[in-house]
Amino acid sequence: MNNPQKSGNGLFSPVKLGLFVHWGLYAIPGWHEQHQYRLRVPRAEYGKLMHEFNPVKFNPEAWLDRAQATGMEYLTFTAKHQDGFCMWHTQQTDFHIGNTPYRRDIFGELATACHRRNFPLCVYYCVVDNHHPNYTNRGIGHELPRPVAGDEPDVLKYAEYMKAQARELCSNYGPLATFWWDVNSDLKHHDPGINEMIRQLQPDILINDRGMSDGDFSTMERHWAPELEGELAFTKKMEACDSIGVESWGWRKDEDYFTTKYLCQRIDLALAKGGNYLLNAGPMADGTFPDVAVQMLNEIGAWYGKVKESLAGTQPASNLTENRSVLLTRRGDTLYVHLNPEPNSSRVVLSPLTQIPLRAILLNDGRTVDCRVELLPSTHVKQEKVLRLCNLPAAEYAGSVMVVRLDFESLDAAIALGNSRDTVAADRAKVM
Repeated sequence: MNNPQKSGNGLFSPVKLGLFVHWGLYAIPGWHEQHQYRLRVPRAEYGKLMHEFNPVKFNPEAWLDRAQATGMEYLTFTAKHQDGFCMWHTQQTDFHIGNTPYRRDIFGELATACHRRNFPLCVYYCVVDNHHPNYTNRGIGHELPRPVAGDEPDVLKYAEYMKAQARELCSNYGPLATFWWDVNSDLKHHDPGINEMIRQLQPDILINDRGMSDGDFSTMERHWAPELEGELAFTKKMEACDSIGVESWGWRKDEDYFTTKYLCQRIDLALAKGGNYLLNAGPMADGTFPDVAVQMLNEIGAWYGKVKESLAGTQPASNLTENRSVLLTRRGDTLYVHLNPEPNSSRVVLSPLTQIPLRAILLNDGRTVDCRVELLPSTHVKQEKVLRLCNLPAAEYAGSVMVVRLDFESLDAAIALGNSRDTVAADRAKVM
C-alpha cells in the first residue's frame, strides 16, 4: 500500500465480494457506457438523453436484495462516468439527474438504503468528462477528439470542479467506504490536495490508485498483469473488477455474456489470493436489472454461498503445495483446496503434504472426499508418498469451481512433516 498507516474501514478484512453498478444516460440506447465517445456522438445530441431518462422502476432496496442474495457485502456506484452526467443533485453543473423527468436524487436514495442496512457504499467518479467546458478534450484515451465550440479547456479550473463535486459527495450522503477514481490516466493531473480533502471529510474512507495522487488500494480490471496472475498471494490491498458482459459495463441490448463458470473462477482467484472482487451488472434504463443478469447473479450466489467459508476470513496458503494447478487458503488447522482452474482429471496431488486429514469435504455438495497417502508413478523421483485427493467429480462440476475442505489435527505439524520428508527425499535423489 502507498499509505500503510491507513487502517481503513474493514472493507478488505476479511476479503469481500462487491457489486459494481454502471448506470447512467447510456442505458437508454443500451449500447455501451462509453456510448458518446465510442460512437463519436456530438455533445448536443448526446445531451438530449437527459430529457428522456426516467427510471420509474428504480428501487435501491431491490438492488441491495439482489446483492445480498448473491453474497455481496458492498456496492460501488457510478456517480459520474466519462459522459459527465451526474447521478446526484450537484450544484456544479446542470447536467444531472435533478433535471431529468425523474428528478429524484439517485445517489441519495441509494445512500439512504445502504445506510439503513449498514451496507457499505462506495462512489465511482470518472476524471474524464466529455461534457464539461473546462475539460481538455484532446483525443487522448477516452476523451473527445477536440473541444466543442465555446469550450475553455483549463486543467486547473476543471480540477476545482472535480474537487467541488468530491466535496459534495463526501459531505452530503453519509459515510462512504471508498472513493473510486477512474481514468486520470488520460488527464494525468497530479493534485494530492483532492485526496487529502476527501480523507478530511471521510476519515475512514479508502481511495483507489486511479486518482490524482497515491491511493490506499490497487485496482485490477478485466485481465490482470501477468505478474499479478502469477502471485500466490497479493502483497498489498487489491480489488479486482469485471463485468458480467464481455462488451460493456453498462447494460447492452445485444450483449455477449461471460459464463458463470468463468466469473466464479475469477472471483475465487482474487479472493483466494487475499483480494476483493467487484462484479459489475448494468441496470436497464428503467432501473431494473435484466433477467440474464439476475439469473447469473443467482447462479454465482448459489456457488459462493457454499464455498464462502474458504474465502472470507481465511489466509492465502498456496505456498504450502508445489501444485500450481490449485489454490490453497487456510483457517487454523483447516486447509481449503480450490480446484481453480478446473482439474483435468479426477485427482489432485498436494505434494509435499503427506498426512491424511481428519476429514475431507467437498463444500459444493457436502460429500466426503477420498484421501490417500501413497507413492505414485509420477512422483517416483523423490521416492516419497504424497497426499492425493481421489475420485473427485470433475465432470459433474465442470461448470463451477470445486473447493475441498481438509481438517487436520495439526496443520502446522503436517506442513513440517511434509517439508522435512521433502528435504530428505531431495538429499536422497542427489546421492542416487
